[in-house]
Amino acid sequence: MSNEAELWEWDRAHFWHPFTQMACWGDDDPWIIERGEGNYVFDLRGRKALDAIASLWCNVHGHRHPRLDAALCQQLGRIAHSTVLGASHPPAIRLAKALSELAPPGLGRVFFSEDGAEAVEVAVKIAAQYWQNLGRPEKRLFLSLDDAYHGDTVGASSLGGFPLFHGVYGHLHFPVRRLPSPWLLQVAQGRDGARARELWLQALEQILAAQGQEIIALILEGGVQGAAGILPYPPGLLAGATELCRAYHVLLIVDEVATGFGRSGTLFYCEQEGVSPDLLALGKGISAGYLPLAATLAQEHIYQAFLAPFGEAKQFYYGHTYTANPLACAVALESLALFRENDLLAQVRARIEQLRVGLARFAALPYADAPRQFGLMAAVPLRNPKTGQAYAYGERREYAVCRRAREAGVYLRPLGDSLVIVPPLAVTANEIDLILQVLQQSMAEESAA
Repeated sequence: MSNEAELWEWDRAHFWHPFTQMACWGDDDPWIIERGEGNYVFDLRGRKALDAIASLWCNVHGHRHPRLDAALCQQLGRIAHSTVLGASHPPAIRLAKALSELAPPGLGRVFFSEDGAEAVEVAVKIAAQYWQNLGRPEKRLFLSLDDAYHGDTVGASSLGGFPLFHGVYGHLHFPVRRLPSPWLLQVAQGRDGARARELWLQALEQILAAQGQEIIALILEGGVQGAAGILPYPPGLLAGATELCRAYHVLLIVDEVATGFGRSGTLFYCEQEGVSPDLLALGKGISAGYLPLAATLAQEHIYQAFLAPFGEAKQFYYGHTYTANPLACAVALESLALFRENDLLAQVRARIEQLRVGLARFAALPYADAPRQFGLMAAVPLRNPKTGQAYAYGERREYAVCRRAREAGVYLRPLGDSLVIVPPLAVTANEIDLILQVLQQSMAEESAA
């Protein structure tokens, strides 16, 4: 077995990490995570930290949950993988049925993929081909938001609004019209959510009235712009957008990759506004953080547009080697059973309220700006107490806060100038208190350094 020094040598020599400037990789003494247990992760030296980022927002029931482990091992005793191109298998069939029954009304057709970006990519291609199959070739334009994030494939990043992440690929992207970020519009209106919603919906209707005949679909994240820094929408915006899209014959895609499976306090955020989109993209929590899995759910009228005599070639020509992997589907089914049996959503709602109350302490601190929260997701902006402004991007002070927090037993990551809290849904009341306490302490120590 390799020792830690050898592993770090190999890591630096061969492993190109995502979203990482490899020129300074290792400067903040990252851990090599060796194992997990419950809501905690452990490094090679046995150091323990509460997984307050849910292993990139996907862990639901904690690490090494015995029921999920057993479901995985049981399926492994049958078959690890079998293609669903020209065949099928029980876990995928059962999971498709379960998702159809749990999703907002009408979303009865399920197309599986491997990650959230691909779920969005699938939705984009289905939406585009839908209009082609209906003989509407003039429909060639998508609508998205400023500061949107839908993943990093070329199609998904075309919809994104992050020049920092995706600007260099602009020459590869398809045309997209952008609406203002609802959160930033709300800030500009003095935090008047109702007024911001009204202005945003007016802007949407102006575009739809002028160009609706060209627009394929509007895509929105489920109630919050997550990767932009946890920027919630004003309540009712999603419902208003749905009504306008229907009126102007434009499809609505809702991206609940980050918010689906309980993160908002309901299984899907769409439920809270009574919305059934044409296409719903899911990922992250779908397999409870165990294996790569995602899904795109479609309304029946979307599915029907792809049915035709074989020779017309209207079928959806898309799929990957590991689409609907049986191991991932088996774990996802067991995760849904745990939601039902443990009344997990009631526990999540209690932790959401606890987090809301606990975040209030940061608003008056000289090294923090007003926190933002959406469900069991929150962001606390770090500020230089001498200037009241964010630190320069290149200083990486947010990463330094995360290192301090990790050494104190809480594993965090930053988003831009903010420290983000997105724990497993199984997080306890004591663990929420620990996260907030350690974060405050780490921010205070770093701002005094």
